[in-house]
Amino acid sequence: MTGEKRSYVIGQTEMPARPLEPALYLVATPIGNLSDITLRALETLAAADIVACEDTRVSRVLLDRYGIRRRTTAYHEHNAGEAGPKLIAALEAGQSVALISDAGTPLISDPGYRLVGEAQERGLRVVPIPGPSAPLAALTASGLPSDAFLFAGFLPVKSGQRLTKLETFRAVPATLIFFESPRRLAETLVAMVEKLGGERKAAVGRELTKTFEEMRTGTLQGLADHYAAADTPKGEIVICVGPAQARADEPADIDRLLLSLAAEMPASKAAAEAAKMTGGQKQALYRRLLELRDAVGEGEGG
Repeated sequence: MTGEKRSYVIGQTEMPARPLEPALYLVATPIGNLSDITLRALETLAAADIVACEDTRVSRVLLDRYGIRRRTTAYHEHNAGEAGPKLIAALEAGQSVALISDAGTPLISDPGYRLVGEAQERGLRVVPIPGPSAPLAALTASGLPSDAFLFAGFLPVKSGQRLTKLETFRAVPATLIFFESPRRLAETLVAMVEKLGGERKAAVGRELTKTFEEMRTGTLQGLADHYAAADTPKGEIVICVGPAQARADEPADIDRLLLSLAAEMPASKAAAEAAKMTGGQKQALYRRLLELRDAVGEGEGG
């Protein structure tokens, strides 16, 4: 492979790719518009010894667009246990590996963090190659506060688990960002109205950077009403929900948050998580959780 030609094409111009140092390169790729690729990303993909893709067929469209003829291998949720060690072995042998997802920044809602963790444990170099990201694209176009935000990925598919998860975000003083399937969008918005409040400002981004891009804004209730009456949308969906506001019943909200978290984790960890979400003091929240548990115990005994 030493004498193999490595290059990429911009327009009609073939650009030589400089050699890469051995490392795991996390390369962000376009979320729709293939012109959003960065020059550094193209050079990295063209020079890497191995390009690890979520789906090699999807990635081949991008690579062909820019004349990149690199060896690709699949690395995704279902084969990470088998493919991961092979990529680590290649890195330890002095090769360069570029990791890409189907779209956007690797590790955002995909299993790449396991590979990064393993590489770091072995003292291997990890290099981010930044670029497109669907959550950030939606946030910037939503008109919602961006000084603090929380990316929550996909919510659970089952209704009860979805409601429980949303409860944990109720009092978070930051803009919330979710991925969602078009088929579940209307149902999820109804659940958000129930748990987060219909008056909350929100935005639904669809097909961002693509031909039929749409950013619909309003309140959660207004968006829920719209998508309940509309046909099932097509394409990839990002939901942004404005931050929780201080309210007269805030203590009740925090109590609900504490009990919801405590149902999934030990009391100390639940208090720590609630402290991060609300800005409260961990010790005070821990004491309040114990009080709530005592009150529930007394109620059951009565």
